[in-house]
Amino acid sequence: MKINKLIIPALSLSLLFSCGGNSNNASSDGPKTPPKSMIADEVDPMDNIGVGPITEAITLPETIDEAMAAEGKEVYEAMCTACHKPDKKFVGPAPAGITDRRNPTWIMNMILDPEKMTKEDPVAKKLLIEYNGAPMANQGLTQEQARAILEYFRTL
Repeated sequence: MKINKLIIPALSLSLLFSCGGNSNNASSDGPKTPPKSMIADEVDPMDNIGVGPITEAITLPETIDEAMAAEGKEVYEAMCTACHKPDKKFVGPAPAGITDRRNPTWIMNMILDPEKMTKEDPVAKKLLIEYNGAPMANQGLTQEQARAILEYFRTL
């Protein structure tokens, strides 16, 4: 009986402290950040340039550079088709219409540094979850190759 009298108050105290009974602790932790899913929903994909080697916004010309697009198609077919199909979801997302859904700089950064993007960019993190945690492989492409792929994506 004496043990019950000691255990019940001890459990009550531990419950009080574990549930944050001290309101001062909440303010000393700094501002609370929303869940990552909320952050991704708040980011406008067309304003988000992502993280990676391209730090300044890319402005695409009105007309498509056909020679660059053809080069991009070759690189895409050699390096990307194991996981991406131009117009349907596969292991990764379909690139058709990607320039209407994502900022060109974000696309370049995703091609050039997918590891950093999926670790630090909220939209890329959300896509990683959506595609069953299958990370995009870094193909070691140059900025010129990535830009050519981006130009090819404009033709899809």
